[in-house]
Parts: sequence; C-alpha cells; structure tokens
Amino acid sequence: MSALFEPITLRELTVPNRVWMAPMCMYSAATEGPQTGVATDFHLTHLAARAAGGTGLVITEATAVSPEGRISPADLGLWNEAQQEGLARVVRAIRSHGSVAAIQLAHAGRKASTRPLQQGGGVLAPAEGGWPTVGPTTQAFGDHPEPDALSVEQIRRIVADFGAAAQRALAAGFQAVEVHGAHGYLVHSFLSPSSNHRTDQYGGSFENRIRFALEVVAAVRAVWPAELPVFFRTSATDWLTEDAEDHREGWTGEDTVRLAKELRAAGVDLLDVSTGGLVADARIPVAPGFQVPFATAVREATDLPVGAVGLITEARQAEQILSEGRADVVLLGRELLRTPYWAHYAARELGAETRWPEQYARAVGH
Repeated sequence: MSALFEPITLRELTVPNRVWMAPMCMYSAATEGPQTGVATDFHLTHLAARAAGGTGLVITEATAVSPEGRISPADLGLWNEAQQEGLARVVRAIRSHGSVAAIQLAHAGRKASTRPLQQGGGVLAPAEGGWPTVGPTTQAFGDHPEPDALSVEQIRRIVADFGAAAQRALAAGFQAVEVHGAHGYLVHSFLSPSSNHRTDQYGGSFENRIRFALEVVAAVRAVWPAELPVFFRTSATDWLTEDAEDHREGWTGEDTVRLAKELRAAGVDLLDVSTGGLVADARIPVAPGFQVPFATAVREATDLPVGAVGLITEARQAEQILSEGRADVVLLGRELLRTPYWAHYAARELGAETRWPEQYARAVGH
C-alpha cells in the first residue's frame, strides 16, 4: 500500500489520504459593506476543485477572526453570520467530494493592512482604506508602519475572537481547525524573541512568549468538539540563528520542539510545520523539501503527528517522506494551484487506488 494514500485518523476523524491542501491566501473575498470578508464563487470553485481532485483534506486560506486581523481588505473573515453562511456553502462542496474540510483561523498582527497580492501588495495607506495594526510591541515588520503594542485586555479580546471564530467554523460544518502560528503574523510574533520585547507575562522567557499561543489554542479547543482535531501551523525557524553569517536571536527548531510538547498537552493533534516570515531580510535556503527536516525533528522528539510542507511537488518525493517516517502527512501549496487533480495522478503513478468523481469515469478508464 502507498503510504501517501493510507488513511489517517486524528481523534475520531478519518482523512482518506495524506495529500492535504495547504492554506493559501487568494485575496478574493467580497470587500463591500455587509458582505466584507464573505467567500465568493471563486472560493467555491477553487476549493471544491481540489476536493474533486482527490485531495484528502482541504484547508481554507488564513481566515481573519476580526476585521483588523485581515492581511488585506480582500481576505476571508469569520466574525459574523454572513461570513459563516458563505463558508458553509464552500464546506458542503468540499465534503460532497469525500474530502475533509478544514479552516485556518488567523490574525495578521503587524503584517495587516496591505494591498491584495493581485494589486501589487505593499502597505495599504489610510487614504486607501488601511487600518492601524497591532503587535507584541511597537517594532515594525520591514517597512510597515509601527504597530500599536497590545494591552493585556486587548490580548484577551483577541483570544476570545479566536474562540468565537472557531464556534462559527463548527457551525459552518468544518471538521478540523488550524490556528495560524506562523509566517510572522500575530501568534508567531509573540513566540519569537526577535519580535517580542515585552516585559510582562507575555514576553521575556520562553514560557511567557508561548503564553498567547497556548491561550489561543485553549480558546479554540474549549469550543471545538473533543472528537474533532485541532492543528497548529508553526514557522519552525526564523532563519536567523541557523545562518552562520547572521547571529540575530530568533525562534529556532529547538524552540519548536519545546512548543510542540506544550501544544500536545493543550489539545493540539497535528503540527503543520512551515518556516520563516517573521523577518523580511532572512536568508532562506529554498530547495525541494527544505522544511521537511524541521517536521521530522518534532516527530522524532514528540508523539505529535506532523505535516511537512514546502516545495513538495512530485508523487515519489511525497511518498518517500512518509514511507521513511519523516512526516505523517504532506501539504501541497502551489503545486495544487498548478495541478488540481495532483492526488489522482499521484495515485496512478504509485499504483494506489483513487476516487475520481464518477462523472469523469469515461475519461479515466473505469
């Protein structure tokens, strides 16, 4: 049997295979009036196509838990009923193809208020509809404006926002939820000593810097059914201390292993292991599978299942990662943008059974 096409069970949820779709921002949500942040026809066709393509679990893009938590005005949101109803339509389409529907909940923090990628990205000025950003302190990301330093009361409000969004996600029919703790967004910016210079209970020591992440997980886990899994996406390294020419203090692979143990105890069921995003000028050695060793390190040091991501594009490459025990699932990003039916083609190459939609049978020889 192909390791890639073996089911995996997390809590009481069984995912039919280990080809998962990574969350990728599409910057295509509605942007006007009460429909702001609502999923559009694009999201329906985009995500349902990957489910029809045989992907075992489909994660929606980073979905903001509050208006100020959006990366751009065109991000999905989940702070009201209209957004919940729009996503419920998408969930029904994903699940109709036998895939598991998952959602990533996020707050962009100091990297918020930018133009959509299709409009060139970059900071969104107040005159263009931009909004104030927040972070652990007033330290900015790259050339972004200085964020406002969050008060303890504001932190608690954001934690509650994550819990409320998780409740809406459940009502919309999602079967798994992921907390976005990576890529320099709010949760990650609290974790790393490079961006968190607070001196209260949310800064300083490792235990204090992970406090916000654990509180967010606790708020989500408190409303998420015990039989369904919670994931956490991490940037396993800031790519600072690992670089011999760059000795700035940052979050490391060793920190990620320590965090993984705490997340496991807090009720997280899988660590989605990415890297980077906190520092604009970090040197990242991009190459096929370059992030997989960080996932493997967590898997070897803990009993927490892990997902490997990053330039995984070939069926035999993905199969080898799993068969060698380096990860429990693989998450594909841009490759699934290029090839929505990647899972079906991979199954054929590896000699595994696949589940083409019956309507396509005359095109695939059965």
